[in-house]
Amino acid sequence: MAVISTTHAVRNPRRDRLRRKVGDNVMAYAFMVLGIACFAMFSWWPMIRGIILSFQKFFAPAPAFYVGTQNYHQIFADPMFWPAIRNTFQFTGFALLFGYVVPFALAVMLNEMRHFKGYFRFLVYLPVMLPPLVSVLIWNFFYNTDNGLFDTILHGVGIPQSQFTQAPTGVTAMVSMVLASTWANAGGATLLYMAGLATIPGELYEAAELDGASIWQRVRHVIIPQMRFIMLVLLLLQIIATMQTFIEPFEFTGFTDPQTITVVVLIYRYAFAVQDDLGLAAAMSVLLFIVLGIFAAIYLRVTRDRD
Repeated sequence: MAVISTTHAVRNPRRDRLRRKVGDNVMAYAFMVLGIACFAMFSWWPMIRGIILSFQKFFAPAPAFYVGTQNYHQIFADPMFWPAIRNTFQFTGFALLFGYVVPFALAVMLNEMRHFKGYFRFLVYLPVMLPPLVSVLIWNFFYNTDNGLFDTILHGVGIPQSQFTQAPTGVTAMVSMVLASTWANAGGATLLYMAGLATIPGELYEAAELDGASIWQRVRHVIIPQMRFIMLVLLLLQIIATMQTFIEPFEFTGFTDPQTITVVVLIYRYAFAVQDDLGLAAAMSVLLFIVLGIFAAIYLRVTRDRD
């Protein structure tokens, strides 16, 4: 009997598995590369270009030229710089006082309601669907000192009319802007709080009701301990958002009032309104980016620890 011998090529199992794994994920890698390319083009490169531009003078359409740290020295010497910093933190503080507490209170009230809950949710969220500029224009009509709604009401009940956004101290104008911002943006935070309230086990509410706890006691001993993480995240997000406020001070008082000018309005002033220097505006943007980056790092750390 003839014996027929055959030879088989030696196969490497590890290499075969690697080839098969790569082949199965080519499409995923392709989408990942496209996503990274989009981020690089529309997010990362503008940030890098902004940092480079902060060390340049750029008066369009003339070409940019490097000036080192001159832009930063010019910013710190600007008499509008420190008022803008003060007003930005003041706006953020008032926004936390109103815009952080009001949505939480609304969420608790809506959660306690037994009837028409969906209708009131719609009413609370309705201002969010308006364009921000439209919301500001509505409140600008309310605050108008000639024929505004609020002054008309005050005059009708015999109370002296008030200057809401033109008050000389600036605090009244700042509070007026915060009220308009809170009305326009509270709906989104309210729905997030209500989503968090829905995750609280019903047994805790039932136990609190059996113990005769009031609504304030339920908020203090049940809701707040269970909502700590969501409240902290929304606090950080609101700080990041309110420190970038632009539409309210720009539309209510313009870009020349030192009592209400904010950092982002000052950036607009540098870039388009007064200096027309994009390099100076980029330097101011980098300073704001550093401050917001600190809060963003805290936000990422908090969410990572939670995960």
